[in-house]
Amino acid sequence: MVQKQDDFKKALGNYPTGVTVVTTFDKENHPVGLTVNSFASVSLDPLLILWSIDKKSKSLSDFINSGKFAVNILASDQEKICFLFSSKEVDRFGQCEWQRSEKDLPILGNVASVLECETVQQIEAGDHIILIGQVHHIVNADKAPLLYHQRNVGEIPRTFYQTI
Repeated sequence: MVQKQDDFKKALGNYPTGVTVVTTFDKENHPVGLTVNSFASVSLDPLLILWSIDKKSKSLSDFINSGKFAVNILASDQEKICFLFSSKEVDRFGQCEWQRSEKDLPILGNVASVLECETVQQIEAGDHIILIGQVHHIVNADKAPLLYHQRNVGEIPRTFYQTI
């Protein structure tokens, strides 16, 4: 089983993904967030996305109970934010720019895009919970995305993706 897990990690680690920080507020109205690369679109009608959270995550109940979340798609110059929200740091929001949105969600500053979502479904899947959200508000900036590939974060040169 360990060999299969290692092979699985190697295969998926070779698949480049975008990097996001998913945020919400806890029951005491404190902002909560974590770095996530398990993010994907699901549907255009209605607009649905998904992401997954480990069942052992300290913030699992916050995301389950809040009923809404924001997906902050990091810009290529936000490596520090990626590592901050993947760390054990307690006061993550005290070390970055953020604001409360009109939809009452914590939104990080200077990101490439933000999707504000209402949770519409939760699915147990192995050691994770998949959260499906209906997108209610979108903000896009003209910024290159931060990418994750082979355990590294970085960017694709802007000239590459402008020609696609």
